[in-house]
Amino acid sequence: MKDGFVRVAAAIPKISVADPKANRIAILKKIREMQGMHAKIMVLPELCLTGYTCQDLFWQSALLTSAREELFNLAEETVDVDALIFVGLPMEIYGKLFNVAAILHRGNILGLVPKTHIPTYAEFYEGRHFTSGPKEVTQVHLGEKMVPFGSCQLFVCDTLPELKVAAEICEDLWVPCPPSTGHAMAGATLIVNLSASDEMTGKDSYRRMLVSSQSASLICGYIYATAGEGESSTDLVFGGHSLIAENGSLLAEAERFKNQTICSEVDVYRLVGERRKMTTYPTQDMEGYQVTEFSLEREETPLSRHFDPQPFVPGVKADRDRRCNEILNIQAMGLKKRLEHTHCQSAVIGISGGLDSTLALLVTARAFDLLGMDRSKITCVTMPCFGTTDRTYNNACTLTRQLGATLKEVDIKEAVTIHLRDIGHDINVHDVTYENAQARERTQILMNVANQAGGMVIGTGDLSELALGWATYNGDHMSMYGVNASVPKTLVRHLVRYFADTCEDEKLSAILLDVLDTPVSPELLPPKDGVISQKTEDLVGPYELHDFFLYYMLRLGFSPAKIYRLALASFDGVYDKDVILKWLKTFYRRFFMQQFKRSCLPDGPKVGSVAVSPRGDWRMPSDACVTVWMEEIEKLA
Repeated sequence: MKDGFVRVAAAIPKISVADPKANRIAILKKIREMQGMHAKIMVLPELCLTGYTCQDLFWQSALLTSAREELFNLAEETVDVDALIFVGLPMEIYGKLFNVAAILHRGNILGLVPKTHIPTYAEFYEGRHFTSGPKEVTQVHLGEKMVPFGSCQLFVCDTLPELKVAAEICEDLWVPCPPSTGHAMAGATLIVNLSASDEMTGKDSYRRMLVSSQSASLICGYIYATAGEGESSTDLVFGGHSLIAENGSLLAEAERFKNQTICSEVDVYRLVGERRKMTTYPTQDMEGYQVTEFSLEREETPLSRHFDPQPFVPGVKADRDRRCNEILNIQAMGLKKRLEHTHCQSAVIGISGGLDSTLALLVTARAFDLLGMDRSKITCVTMPCFGTTDRTYNNACTLTRQLGATLKEVDIKEAVTIHLRDIGHDINVHDVTYENAQARERTQILMNVANQAGGMVIGTGDLSELALGWATYNGDHMSMYGVNASVPKTLVRHLVRYFADTCEDEKLSAILLDVLDTPVSPELLPPKDGVISQKTEDLVGPYELHDFFLYYMLRLGFSPAKIYRLALASFDGVYDKDVILKWLKTFYRRFFMQQFKRSCLPDGPKVGSVAVSPRGDWRMPSDACVTVWMEEIEKLA
């Protein structure tokens, strides 16, 4: 359960209709299987001790007595199982028959949660046998003990207090206001559903959507275990379509008609963090809820779920293309509005032949097209200096002409040389002053050219650079509208590639592909033998690592230790642990030190779930200390 990960599982035993003893043996076998998977929360289907399809046999005392006895036997047989186990059975209480989930833990029966909504329509006829369970929790006799009975129950882990589990049963999820809504508002972070949902054409898609959507709206984990092979096929077939979801994402799904056991890890720390951040999520209201504590042994949960090494980039090409087109439109629409509002008739971009300025030009061209403006009103200024290579210079010029923009060249070598002389700086000392003098000279030129043309300077810097502070203050850091401000570097590449793949212009596509193949560099140091000598990722680290760190820090609020753990799993075989740790330190150190640059960012459109605008997603004091985070990182070494 380290880092808030809890291994959960849903299992589908092959039951024998109306034979609780045989079913108890089958259930125990599945529990042992889940135990071998290190599952701490185990969920089995609705009425699985008897079978869901017993029909009028539910009225038989012999069946009810046998089911109760086998529940006791199952509890005794699982005394060694370090897990919370949910098992379905019929139970007579207060002279009525209820469809209940029994909650087992180390030989004890902690509670009985009844089904609230009893379907009696279409193929369902449960109202013939079962009574709707009460919300109010009372104590009922079960053997020699008193056990809580009612739907308003929370089971809270004392060794991981964020793990609060509640249950609902099948139809309860399909109604307009499911019990799980109240459970989550009372604090439940994990909902289990014992179900017996029969199969029909297309029902699996709806079921999948329903489970995922409920986990998203409640910001919870959701385990859905439904009946499978073994139930009577007199009129229905059950597919065992079990599902595990977390906050809208499907973590595991059973193949239908196979009675599969599925397992994954729910991150309760993430769920608690998301709720805490979301101001519209209701304050916990536990009034009327019975809380039962249970213990689980603390151990490092093995991770089986996938953590994408590029969380900003969809892995499936069709999804990625759709995302890229959407982002380009968001960027272009943001710029379109700003141009309209300011009555600007032109735009000025510092074009370098690198990825970021290329994307900014593509976005600007799209915005001009949306406005019906002539692309020749886009002025692309190339400003060669000490580090400019022929490759980037030629790509910048050719790209500008191919897009129909106006090219303006201003060689800044002499101006920078004079400036360095004026401030008494040796031009042979290639330090930060030498580099930043070039960046600031370029920004000055762009601003003045924009004044000449009655236009605005379009910023090119991206989200990853802003996170690391890899921008010259009042140099490339500054613009009149930053179209790339919330686009991470890993996504910039895909946006440019998408444009190359879809532009239907072979010459333009070839230029864009060469830009993609060019090493990322500010080109502020002289080249060696005509080749770029200053490669950004050699200096600050791989952008794919920094974007990974950025996502899990800002979007999910994970600790450095947890991010490091996920990075080890996600980049296994790509980077060794020492390399990941080195750049993790760099990321946190630079992120905290460089906040002052983010505190005065120009306007720019938010395109995704992570942004650092001081007016929106990220508000941080510029002089915040990084000590707490670095101390945690040092312990990882």
